[in-house]
Amino acid sequence: MEGIAQNVLQFSAIAARWTVRSFGEDRDRWPLLIPVLLAIGIGLYFALPAEPPLWSGAIWLGVAGSATWVLRRHDALYLGLLAVTIISVGFGAAVLRTNLVQAPILAAETGPASVTGRVAWIGAGDGRQRIVLEQLTISGLAPADTPARVRISAPVPALPTHGTANRMAGTEPADGSTIIGNRPLPGDWVTARVVLRPPSAPVIPGAWDFGRQAYFQKIGGVGFSLGYVRRIDPPNGSPGGSFSGWLASLRHLVAARVLAVDSGAAGGLAAALLTGDRSAIPKPTLEAMRSSGLAHLLAISGLHIGLVAGILFFAIRGLLALAEPVALRHPIKKWAAMCAIIGALVYVLLAGASIPTQRAFLMTGLIMAAVLVDRSSLSVRLVAWAAAILLLVAPESLLGPSFQMSFAAATALIAVYEVLRRYFSRWAGEGSLARKPLIYIAGIGITTLVAGLATGPFALMHFGRFADYGLIANLMAVPLTALWVMPFGVISLVLMPFGGEAVGLIPMVWGLEGVAGVARIISGLPGAVSLAPAMPPVALIVIALGGCWLCIWRVPGLRLLGIVGFMAGGLIWSTAEQPDILISADGKLLALRDDAGALSLSDDRGSRFAAEIWLRRNAQKTALYWPGISASEPPYIGGINMRCDALACSADYKGQKFAFIHQPDALMEDCGLADVVVASVPILQPCDGPSTVIDRFDLWRSGAHAIYLNKNGGTRVETVAQIRGARPWVLPPIAAAQRKPRAADQP
Repeated sequence: MEGIAQNVLQFSAIAARWTVRSFGEDRDRWPLLIPVLLAIGIGLYFALPAEPPLWSGAIWLGVAGSATWVLRRHDALYLGLLAVTIISVGFGAAVLRTNLVQAPILAAETGPASVTGRVAWIGAGDGRQRIVLEQLTISGLAPADTPARVRISAPVPALPTHGTANRMAGTEPADGSTIIGNRPLPGDWVTARVVLRPPSAPVIPGAWDFGRQAYFQKIGGVGFSLGYVRRIDPPNGSPGGSFSGWLASLRHLVAARVLAVDSGAAGGLAAALLTGDRSAIPKPTLEAMRSSGLAHLLAISGLHIGLVAGILFFAIRGLLALAEPVALRHPIKKWAAMCAIIGALVYVLLAGASIPTQRAFLMTGLIMAAVLVDRSSLSVRLVAWAAAILLLVAPESLLGPSFQMSFAAATALIAVYEVLRRYFSRWAGEGSLARKPLIYIAGIGITTLVAGLATGPFALMHFGRFADYGLIANLMAVPLTALWVMPFGVISLVLMPFGGEAVGLIPMVWGLEGVAGVARIISGLPGAVSLAPAMPPVALIVIALGGCWLCIWRVPGLRLLGIVGFMAGGLIWSTAEQPDILISADGKLLALRDDAGALSLSDDRGSRFAAEIWLRRNAQKTALYWPGISASEPPYIGGINMRCDALACSADYKGQKFAFIHQPDALMEDCGLADVVVASVPILQPCDGPSTVIDRFDLWRSGAHAIYLNKNGGTRVETVAQIRGARPWVLPPIAAAQRKPRAADQP
């Protein structure tokens, strides 16, 4: 044993010396750790069980920064303290951001109430649309309790349809007045009778927290209108229009002009690509895009921004080159780069400036800026600085799938092409003209494969699904998008101020019909989508850190240590314990896990959205149900021997007796017999027999519950309240219990 211990110590010493030497060889890559360290600080902030004081970030930054300065001559200590300082910057940025966006949140359901406000955003589709209202007045609420924004679902008038010939002939007003009709526009003041509720909490511990997302958007209530919203004159003394309001109105008008040319699925896809508004895409088409692995084409990101900038750059440079005196005497390449930056910025603003578009514009802008100063800038460092800027401006974006998937794909692609660049350059230089298309197709294949692998863990974490045939779909759809759809999209935007957008939109729609056709075919193949059970956050964190390590370092042995992160994260995921019993926040829906891992639900009527999330997180396509009170099916459902009557349901479940009580008359009997009691009604009498008792009061206080049964008896209980903690976006317990989660609350 002593010899083994000595060998382990020697091996550890050798490994440590090798690691230090490798770090020194990759010294120029150290700055790439900055966004990783910022993300660690932000993650620590959001993981806290209670809100820290505003000054805490400044204190930690001051202490760490001072220690770093004092010990700057001691290399190891200096580097360690510098890392702590950067982590403190991320922590402080998150604390500051939370305090800057603070706004009132509805404490309970309100309405029907008269709501007056200004339209900040509205979907461009037909039927019921989401509308975000600001500058609110809500009857029955004091100004101090009125949210800064609310999001409602309301019916809106359909867009009038117009003939393509008239659009091309320019016989309709270029301002789009006949296209919009009576629909409210961003910037309009409206009123409606509305039912509002606080933003919902997660439907299971660890699920997506819409309430947190809404907090950072200053949305303090969600709901629905009881009829059409009506336009009104601006109230006296109301603030004037803002640039963001004007931009939102322009975005809506552009979407309306697109849908006036084609109101079908292809028109909805075109509106999404040009404005970022997906509300006009039919649900079957949207689902087909997701199932085929083409949904990323709808999330305006690096592909789209790069195409717009590239199209403008080469088109303008080509046009200037036609004028020989200009081409010989002036830097037309730099002029084209400046125009490309301006055009990309306009497109980003028109598309809504989401996290992927911001990242893509920062990278594209720096690439074009490098052209202006005659330098090359396509590197992982470019991605790192873009990530650092976004994390400091909007720390909450770290928790969302847009940031995670966008930067994972961009970082992995650049890291891989740093290795493959010389091979592609040699193949392109030595190959004939006939080889160029093959190189392009190979590039698409490698890009799709790398991006799919990089974003796969995040897709599984947030959506629980993976498109198995995504590579095939992208090989067919990406060239069509890059070479046909986006160039005509740029043409349509350029001609739109003159009323000639149909010249570009009609061919664009043809191409998008092809993309939609690919999505339908691929999504219809057997096994097109694989489902996966919910991934614990710690597993995703370990996998993400492993991926960052793999992409940052260039020393082969040091880089490959990142694979350990993937393996560790996968191990954590595969061995994660799953809850045996799930209880919705309103107590109307329960689920039991059978020996095969499938969930059996208590009914198919109440809390359908919670049931959908539970099944999706369990990678379960088909729901199993407990027998009803007078059910004819056998009581043995999903491996669970369930007995139900008018008062309660009970089962001998995994070595313990379980009872679900929905009438107070069953309390006395089941409290004396069961080990685990869940009651959808308040328990007002002693119930000391069971090891675990959860009643309506517990659900009011703590939200949805997850129960883990121990093999030797007893239970472990997790609640939504425990996971969320005492944070600004978390309502007091009683108020939160009055909010029933809805599908409309989710992103």
